[in-house]
Amino acid sequence: MRSRPDPTDRMFRRKKPENDAEQSRPEDEMIVVVDRSVNPYLVLFHEPAGYRAEQIRALRNRLVTMNPDGEPKSLVVTSAVRGEGKTVAALNLAMALAELEHHRVVLVDADLRRPSCEHYLNLNAEPGLSDVLLGRAPVEKLLRPAGYRNLMLLGAGTRVGNPAEVLSVGRIDELLRRLKERFAYVVIDTPPVLPSTDAGVFSARADGTLLVVRLERSLKKQSREAVRVLQDMGGNLLGTFVTELRGKDPESDHRLAYEMVRPEDE
Repeated sequence: MRSRPDPTDRMFRRKKPENDAEQSRPEDEMIVVVDRSVNPYLVLFHEPAGYRAEQIRALRNRLVTMNPDGEPKSLVVTSAVRGEGKTVAALNLAMALAELEHHRVVLVDADLRRPSCEHYLNLNAEPGLSDVLLGRAPVEKLLRPAGYRNLMLLGAGTRVGNPAEVLSVGRIDELLRRLKERFAYVVIDTPPVLPSTDAGVFSARADGTLLVVRLERSLKKQSREAVRVLQDMGGNLLGTFVTELRGKDPESDHRLAYEMVRPEDE
């Protein structure tokens, strides 16, 4: 399975079992993904050799360095308030982790209030996290290909009236345990920290938390308060990921460009 569409072949095709008796796992299947329909900010999908994709890989490499034993890890990606780019960061980071050899990754949309991972990937909403936590289906049945090599998705699932009532510590611990048995990394996109308690609950159960901060939009007071809340809840805050840095890309400084040389140009 290719990690992205080839320019001459604009979509993936679903893998067919060789015979009726063959049983395939969800992660062994392909789904149809037209590249123009996937959110343009998912740079690992659209521009895997670009400058912005390399910045995501730099973040990935730092996180991997913090895990020298290579044990399966769960990572919450969140922000202080909405609109800071946490979901885009989570999706790109999950794709970057899935690039690593022998690394199968799952992205969990734990934002039961405003789920968006399926929308960003142009996938239909299906049963997912809420259904697992409510005991309606085992997590293994609801994992689905995300349209990127070695990356699976567990969507937010069926809408619930009060997400806080679904997020019991025991259910979350069991979910993370089962996912870490199958995947090297579990990336969890949660709601923002300050508007709800959901991010703090997941942060306390995960191995680490990454706080996304949008430059010139995020208020220092809100970011500091988010850090305090996560730490008070028992979360292991690994650091912050700052988005929208101006003047830090090849469009504003040509010295940052380092494009691949084609054979015909040599």
